[in-house]
This record gives sequence, structure tokens and C-alpha cells, in this order.
Amino acid sequence: LQLVESGGGLVQPGGSLRLSCAASGFTLAYYTIGWFRQAPGKERERVSCISSSDDTTTYADSVKGRFSISRDNAQNTVYLQMNSLKPEDTAVYYCLVDRGVVGPPYWGQGTQVTVSS
Repeated sequence: LQLVESGGGLVQPGGSLRLSCAASGFTLAYYTIGWFRQAPGKERERVSCISSSDDTTTYADSVKGRFSISRDNAQNTVYLQMNSLKPEDTAVYYCLVDRGVVGPPYWGQGTQVTVSS
């Protein structure tokens, strides 16, 4: 079982990035998936989630209107499209697979996003 994030990098303010969370060994479509981030010296915070039941999406107030979460079940991947990036979006971004009563969640290894001019 493997969960891998990718797509992070250095981008200027106002720029865009698309993060990917790809799974192998299990099917992401069956689970609620969340994107979290953690900036240096700060607690990890939830950025966005997409539900397993009907793909309902939720967003933190700080990213509403700028970020968009989506699934590609054929690719067994969940994406986080990030637009109009701000320096305060700088963090390590992690995806989480919520397995509910099945067991503890799976976390990916994280991908660094740095927004700076």
C-alpha cells in the first residue's frame, strides 16, 4: 500500500500549482480524502476534503475560492488545484485517506509548497 503526493514546488505569489495524491494497493474512490498542510511552527490544518459518498467538497475559509479538490478514479488520484497562491500558503501539504471504522487513516509523505517572490 502506498500513498504519494507530488506537484509541490516554488511559485510566485498569484501563481498556481496542482498537487496530486496517488494511491497504489487500494482504491481512493472508496474513501473520504483530505488535504492538510503544516507550516513551520504551526499546527497541521485541514485545507480541503472530498467525501466518499457523493464527492461533496469542503474548504477552509482561508482557501475558499482559490483551491479546488477533485478525483480522477481512473487514475486512482485526488488533486488539489491551488490558484492565486499567497505567501501564507507556504507549507508542507499532506493527503489523508479517512478509513473510518476500518482503521487509522493513511497519510502521505507530504510535498513542499513555497510561495515567494
